[in-house]
Formats: sequence, C-alpha cells, structure tokens
Amino acid sequence: MSDLLHQYWNLDVLWRYSKVAPYLKKLLKKKEIASKIVGEKFVLLKRGTQNAPLFIDDFKEIDDKYLQLRAKHHLDEVKDQLTPKQVLLRQYFVPRKLINFFYACNNEYGNTIDRIFIDIDRQTNSADDARKVASELIKKILSDKQLTKLIGYKPLILRTGASFHIYLLLKKPIDHAFYDSYLSYGKGKEQSFTSRRAAEVSTATKLNVLAGHERKKWAIILDTSNTPPGKLARCPFSLHIKDSKTIDGICVPVSQEKLADPKLISKLQKLTPEIIRKNIDHYASLLP
Repeated sequence: MSDLLHQYWNLDVLWRYSKVAPYLKKLLKKKEIASKIVGEKFVLLKRGTQNAPLFIDDFKEIDDKYLQLRAKHHLDEVKDQLTPKQVLLRQYFVPRKLINFFYACNNEYGNTIDRIFIDIDRQTNSADDARKVASELIKKILSDKQLTKLIGYKPLILRTGASFHIYLLLKKPIDHAFYDSYLSYGKGKEQSFTSRRAAEVSTATKLNVLAGHERKKWAIILDTSNTPPGKLARCPFSLHIKDSKTIDGICVPVSQEKLADPKLISKLQKLTPEIIRKNIDHYASLLP
C-alpha cells in the first residue's frame, strides 16, 4: 500500500483526500459528499440523505492535530476536542478502512441539474474497449449541433479506475425534466440522445454498445441514470476499491487527446497515489 495512506502509522485515506480536496472545490461546490466504507464483511454508505451533510469546504478542518487524534484514539475518547465538522468527517471517513470518495452529482435534493453524467459501464469487455467507446462518444457529443443549441456545456472525462465517466458541465442549471425528455432511455425512446449515441458508437467501434442501466456481460452500457438529483458520482482522485484490502485504480481526469491513445490504459494502470500527488497540478488543470 502507498505511504500516502499511512502518514499516521495505520491506514487512513483521509489525509490523502484532504490533500486533493482544494483542487475539487469548484467542481464540488455546494455538493453533498458521500463515502463508501469497505470492510471485510460489510460495505457502508454515508451520504447527506441519512447523515448530516458534509461538503468539500469542510475538509479544511483536517489538520495534523486532528489526524494524530484519529490515529491514536477512538472517537468517544476525543470527541470533546473536536469540532462538529471534525466529528462528521470521522463518521464519513473512519480510520483504518479503505473508502471510496463520492458526491451527490446534482445534489441530494432539488429540481435542477448543472451537469449531465454518462457512466460507461463494462462487464466482460476490456478496459481498452471502454476507452474506445469513451473516445468515440465524446467525439459524437461534441459534433452534435442540436445539443449545443439546447445547452451550453464544458466536457469532463474521468477514468474511474475501472472504466470511464463523461460529464457535460452546464454553463447554466436547467430543470431536471430535461433528463426525462432528452436523456432517458427505454421502450419508445429509441431516438433519445443516449440511445442514438449508443447506436452510433456501436457502429463506429464495432462493439456492442447500448443505452440503459442494467449491466450486461456482453455489452458496454451508456448509463445516464445518475444525472437526476439524488444520485451519486465518484469524485476525481478517489481511490477505486476492489475489496477491503485492495485498491485497483484511482479516478483521474483525462483529456480527449489522451483518450485517443491506444496505450492510455497501460499508462493509467501504473498510476499510484504518489505519482498523482507529484503531478497534481497537471491533473487538476483538466478539471473546471
């Protein structure tokens, strides 16, 4: 495991997340943070619908004294020495566990969206197949003149650790009904944005690409269902956790140019928390 995850003796991912938090302030502003704590026999989700809300600005309360107390003491032993936000941070990011870092994509509640989220899900397809699909998909989106007439946006591409996410970060919030009328998929919606893009990408890549939510071993799925309020998305720079002892990737932004590189997956698989921290300014420059 990385030394960056053992800054205070035992495993603790929060020190690392506190170091990337300043680079996420614009992207995650006013977005509720969520975490997925992975234990040997459990997975525990913490989010703003069930707990007091946590925000990216709250990470500024992580300092050396706080991390020392986390490393040496149980919460009930030091609670009177902590601020309410520090207590909340401990509840979301408990010590000595591997934890995925998420956020409420278009907030936990509301009637508007400020970003469109497309998850490129692969099951038995290779990671490079997902790269090919993501590369072709972003080309199709950027050349869609009808879409640019409807909304103004800036694209963001993330390598999640296992596959890819594509975001369209909107210049102005819009009513979330736009998702139902334009982005959703299913019976009777074969001409929706998502369904048409899936068909076009499938033809261009010669891979089975479908619009939907249900995972299929023989296909790559374009899933926009996490766009409406109340859905979660993975934060840039989050660890990608396979199980309670295994980190199998790190979420990083990539450029459209790099996405076209056939060697991209092998390069990304070599990334470690140390490499990302050393090159954080480069990766952060790809964020809004």
